[in-house]
Order: sequence, then structure tokens, then C-alpha cells
Amino acid sequence: MTADERAIRELVATWMTASQAGDIDTVLGLMTDDVVFMVPGREPFGKEAFAAASRGMTGVRMEGNSDIRELVVLGDIAYLRNHIAMTITPPSGAPMRRAGYTLTILRKGRDGRWRLARDANLLSKVE
Repeated sequence: MTADERAIRELVATWMTASQAGDIDTVLGLMTDDVVFMVPGREPFGKEAFAAASRGMTGVRMEGNSDIRELVVLGDIAYLRNHIAMTITPPSGAPMRRAGYTLTILRKGRDGRWRLARDANLLSKVE
């Protein structure tokens, strides 16, 4: 495994850990300023909308795991195909289970750090 592959796997692990801890600032630091997220049923959105949605999840408990199925580094750009399974539990509600794949494009910055630049998230409800 190359140093870049290790760094990207660490980014994904940090993202999952920070998301579960509600550490929005850490998650925001793992993405480019021009990041674009694509999810079913809504128009693509960027970092500000992601931050606003995340801040609206105060008190929500999140548990999950990530399984990188494919990771390719092409210079300062990389992509990964990832399977994610998660359970989201609102403060006064029933747990919601979601699972599925993401296709993510990452970009290596001038500072040498990898950041998420584009993400197509296909998680859906699990019964």
C-alpha cells in the first residue's frame, strides 16, 4: 500500500469517527471548499449546506462502518468506491438504518493532504 492510499484510508476512518462523535469541524476540514455532494432526491449541494445539515443533527446518535472496496490514486486525484452501513438514532425517535455505496473523488492539496472533492452517496433505507 502506498503512502497516498494509507492517507486516504485514514481520511475515511477519521471522517467516520468524527461523524459519529458529532465533530463537524473535523469533518469539514476533510473536504475541499468546492466540494459537491450528490444524493438521491435532491439537487447537488456544497460545503455550506453540508455544514448546516450537520449542525441541525444535534443530539442525533450515529453508528456505522465503512468498507473501501476500491481505491485508485492517479497523481493528485483519487477515487474510491466504498460501502457504508449506518444507524442514525434521533434523540426521541426510532433508529433509522441506511446502507449502500458511495463513489468519492478526492484531491490532494498543495499542503499534501487529501480531501474529499466530490461524493455520490447512494445509501438507502434498510428494513
